[in-house]
Amino acid sequence: MEVDNKDYTGSKIPSAQLVYEGPVQPEYISQLEMSPDLHVFREPHKQHQALVDIAASSDGIVYIARHQNIIVGYVTFHNPDQYSRWCKHDNILELGAIEVSPAWRKHKVGKNLMKLAFTNPIMDEKIVITIEFCWHWDLENTGLDIWQYQKMLSNLFGSVGLVRVPTDDPEILEHIANVMMARVGPRVSEEDVKKFEEMKFCGGSIFNYK
Repeated sequence: MEVDNKDYTGSKIPSAQLVYEGPVQPEYISQLEMSPDLHVFREPHKQHQALVDIAASSDGIVYIARHQNIIVGYVTFHNPDQYSRWCKHDNILELGAIEVSPAWRKHKVGKNLMKLAFTNPIMDEKIVITIEFCWHWDLENTGLDIWQYQKMLSNLFGSVGLVRVPTDDPEILEHIANVMMARVGPRVSEEDVKKFEEMKFCGGSIFNYK
């Protein structure tokens, strides 16, 4: 499935010393530097390359917050992982990752990134999901415990309309703090909504859903 966002030019929103941009092209990301404290998921240079690769893919969408030429926050969207049950749905877009530099976390960077991303018309045509695994959470730098962090993420994603979704997805059930959230766009068909509802509880294997 290809996400057709080629006709959507996105926007650029200055906020004090930060600029929020997207969807950004891979060539543009390549010209920027990555803040060295963006390392929750992988080393900064590897995450930088991951953003380039996602933006270059047919289904990938990347939004960034930058200070001058340094990326200090980002959020990515792409098709669900091929080994997850959600890849069986043709109209699901997954929020893959969001990360903000610890130095900028008091500036509502995450909410501003989400707000900008959901101005993209494609979001109203998709079921957008996010699956949050607690082992990726930056408890050390935030000073939050696991439940406070979960609440923070729920508030962040809830700011653009995502709500918590019950499911028997075995990856989510691995830890009680893991959470799945979703937003059904207003232009999603009843058939796609029905299929999504059926997929929430279909047993542990992705092969249980045809």
